Parts: sequence; structure tokens; C-alpha cells
Amino acid sequence: MCPQAAGGGRRRRRDASRAAGAHNVCRLLSRRAHGFYARDAGVAHRKNLGLLRKIMCQESTKFKNVWTTHSASPIAYERGRIYLDNYQCCISSIAREPRILYQKPKCSKSEKIEDALLLECPLGEMLPSPSDYKSSLIVLTVQNWLLRLSADSGEILEKIYLAGSCCKFRYLSWDTPQEVMVVKSAQNKLPAAARQAGIQQSVLFYLAVFQVLPLSFIGMLEINKKIFGNSVTDVAVSNGILIVMCSMGLVRLYNFQAICEQFMEQPFDLGHEFNWNGQVGVVGKYPFGLPCNIKITDTPPLLFEASSLENAFQIGGYPWHYIITPNKKKHKGVFHICSLKDNALAKNGIQDMKCCSLEPDWIYFHPDMSGRIIHVGPNLIKVLKLKEVKNSTDQVEVAEDFTIVANRENCVNNAVTVTASGRVVKKRLNLLDDDPEQETFKIVDYEDELDLLSTVAVTEIGADGKAHLDFHCNDHGILLKSIPLLESWDVTYSHEVYFDKDLVLHIEQKPNRRFSCYVYQMVCDTAKDDECSSPEKTERIFCKKGGRLFEYI
Repeated sequence: MCPQAAGGGRRRRRDASRAAGAHNVCRLLSRRAHGFYARDAGVAHRKNLGLLRKIMCQESTKFKNVWTTHSASPIAYERGRIYLDNYQCCISSIAREPRILYQKPKCSKSEKIEDALLLECPLGEMLPSPSDYKSSLIVLTVQNWLLRLSADSGEILEKIYLAGSCCKFRYLSWDTPQEVMVVKSAQNKLPAAARQAGIQQSVLFYLAVFQVLPLSFIGMLEINKKIFGNSVTDVAVSNGILIVMCSMGLVRLYNFQAICEQFMEQPFDLGHEFNWNGQVGVVGKYPFGLPCNIKITDTPPLLFEASSLENAFQIGGYPWHYIITPNKKKHKGVFHICSLKDNALAKNGIQDMKCCSLEPDWIYFHPDMSGRIIHVGPNLIKVLKLKEVKNSTDQVEVAEDFTIVANRENCVNNAVTVTASGRVVKKRLNLLDDDPEQETFKIVDYEDELDLLSTVAVTEIGADGKAHLDFHCNDHGILLKSIPLLESWDVTYSHEVYFDKDLVLHIEQKPNRRFSCYVYQMVCDTAKDDECSSPEKTERIFCKKGGRLFEYI
């Protein structure tokens, strides 16, 4: 072969490789645009979570109670941080031993925190301050101050004064999680003397709305009887919808964004001077606070209305459906699943477990955004799905996806027993479905990062209640892992259980405002940890840190 021919062959191979390379680059860019880039941090994070799930569900992996603490005030948990003493003390739950992140001096009653939300940095956005890129805590004080605190040091990063004594703000919630926040006041009530004098209160609630990170003021509005009627009992904002709850179980939905746009009198920016209704001040500064710049002068268009027992109303699923209980006491525990489009009841849309129990069963749309529904009874968890009826594109059917059943194999409930002397004794009362002597579901939750459904089931053995936390496959309900909780579980107390990747946290409220927090962490070295699997074999050490007593292993 001549050199020219050989060179031409090499050029053709190079051209072919370039074309292939260009094609691969196009494919790579296309996959990257759809979130399929192999070196993307999100892909690596998902792989790591998949590995963590496999490790956690191995038989050799245990969860060990590493430390415990007690408090005379409520205990809160947010993303690896435990808050005590009305958020004045923050403890990391990640370390094997308690590590205090910060501890502030005890605050006065005027500085008491009423509510709090964890604020996390949005991805892919430029923020004005370096502190905005770290987690922070939004807290609402009893004196109407809205504070943004560093989640790791407790340092005050921002401070906003909401309003004077005309209203008392008490509640924080998300309209859109990590984007739009709503601050709600307590219901305005006139003193008894004013009511006796015939003075009427028309404003029931105040709502202040903020965009977060950077924190900016959207507007404040009144919920007035003259606009929404005399029967209003409560309000909420969620996903751009203003939810107005009325007496007799009526629930009304309005477009909140449209209300803000239509009735906004003037926009204001935090920290800027304003002249409003004869008042001159700085927006968000004491003593003026925030102007009520959204004045609803006419009843806004009604999006939807439904009547439900105790105003219980939920929207979800695909296509959109809602869940209500018919508005009569005899229907308590009966749930209707209806189409949001035309209010038509779905096929098999009436869900009734016919429970005979002290605590009612409950139902909600699955938080995994699959459109499924979770229905929890004392001894049965049903995961339901919406699907089209065969040969009918308009009708939707509620079908069972899978069930989780409590372990009641050892439960004997004979109506007739025979004594040693041969006398026949008939029971007059049957056990309730949630009798403490039978295993009963108390908590059902979803861990989104590991895609696991978690359940807490409790059985009372003698004077003590024993609980275990189970992890189930979210797709099929298969039991993957069971973790016994070592501490006694009293069903008459209030309990919260948090499952956060490799951490389990149990917060218990006992009588006389006594609170306990039990921290469990994942361990894989079982040679030593099996010896500490029961309270009798556990050697516990008491240690004081920052003036607080901890009990750990």
C-alpha cells in the first residue's frame, strides 16, 4: 500500500472517530439535560443512598441506643440537630456522644419562641450573603419578632419586627417548601368587656407572606368576616391555595396568588422607609413592623368547596382526587375518595376499616408523590392506588397496592373459656382493635432519601409497652428490617419517632411536662454491640455537658 493511501486511511479513521465523538458528545449533552450525567453529584448521591439502604437492611446491621437526655421543655428535631430549652440549646445527633453545637443563656418569657422552621440553601442560585449558603432556623417569638438564626451557632442573622399589639403572630408554615413562608396570627378575640359592650371584631386572622433566601416581604393581609363570612374558624395557605375552614365542616379554596396580585395596594421592601396611612417608618423595624398592603375588598372567586367532618380535607393523587369524611358523626372513620374534576366518587372510593378502637384510623396521600393513598388502622396498613377502570377512560378505581398486617399470631381472644373446675365462663366484652395487649400500629412515616416506609408497632407486656420500628419496601411492602426500641413505651404518653437515614430518634412526652429523647445510630460491628442489645446488659454512663445531664453507652 502506498503512503498516500495509508495516510488517507488514517485520515478517514480520524474523521470517523471525530464524528463518533461528536455524536457521543451530543448524546451526553442530551442525557445531561435530562439529568442523566454520570459524573453529576446527584447521581453519586443517589448511588451512596442506595448503598446505605443495602447496608442498613443487612441482618448484621443493628441500631444502638447511643445516648439519652431529658428536659423540662419540649424537644424538637431538624436534620441532625436536636433543640432543647425553647431552641436555646442545640445538640448534634450525628456524633456517638452528645456534642453541644451551641447553648444560649435562658431567655425571658418575652423572648419565648412560639414556632420554628428549618431553612436550607437552594441549589444553583446566587445569594447575597455567605451565611445564606448554610442552614438556618426561622423562629417566631412571642413579641412578634421573626428571627433568622444560624442552625450551627444560634447567631442572629436577620431580625424582622412583624406588628404591634394589634395581633399576635403564632404559627409558621410553608406555602411552597423552602420558597414561600407564611406567618399566621392567633385568632383575634375581643375582651369579654368589649363583647358585652356590643363591640364587634371583624378581622379574624392576619397572614404575613415572605419569599425566603434572600428573605423578602411579599405582603400582609387580613381575613375578615365581612369578606369570608361569620362562620370562619381557621385559615391556612398551601401550594398557592388559600384554605378557609368554616363551622359545620365547610372547607373553601381560593387562589392565593391571584388574591395577592389583585388586591395588592403597594409593594414594600424590607429595610426601606415607607409612608403608609399616615405612618412613617422602616419596613420590618420596630415599632412600625409590616404594612397590611393586601386589602381584600370583595369576595374572591371560589375555586372549590366541600363539606367534611371536622374540616378534614386532602387533595392529591393522579388524576387529582380529594378525601373527605361525610359531615355526620356516625360516619367518623369512613372516607370518601372523589374526583376533583367533577366530584364523582371513585369506584371502591368508600374506605371503611370498621375499627372498634379508642383511637380512630387515619388516611392520607402518600408523600412519595406516587399518587397512592395510605390508610392506617390499629392492625392493618393499606396502600391504595388510583387506576383507570377497564373500558372506561373517565372513571377511576381505588385498588389495593399492598397491605402490612400487625403480628397478632399469639393473640387469643376466646369468647368462651372453661375454668379448672369445669365451669363455663362467657366474656361480655371483646377486646378493642387497639387493645394495648395486641400489637398495634402507632406511627407510619416515609423516608424519602432511602425510599422506605417505616412503621412503629407497640405491644403492652405486663406493665411495660414494647415497641419496634420496622422498615418496609415502599414499592411492595416487604419487611426489610425490624429495630426494637429498648425503652418502655407507654401508650398514654405522646410520642414522636424520626427516621433519618442512619439515625433513629424517639422523643417522648411524659406527664408534668417531662420530655425524653432517645438517640439510636446504625452500627455494623455486632461482636460487641449484641451485648448491649437489652437494657439489662447495658452499662450506662452519666455525664454532664454544658450543665445538662446525658446518659450514654
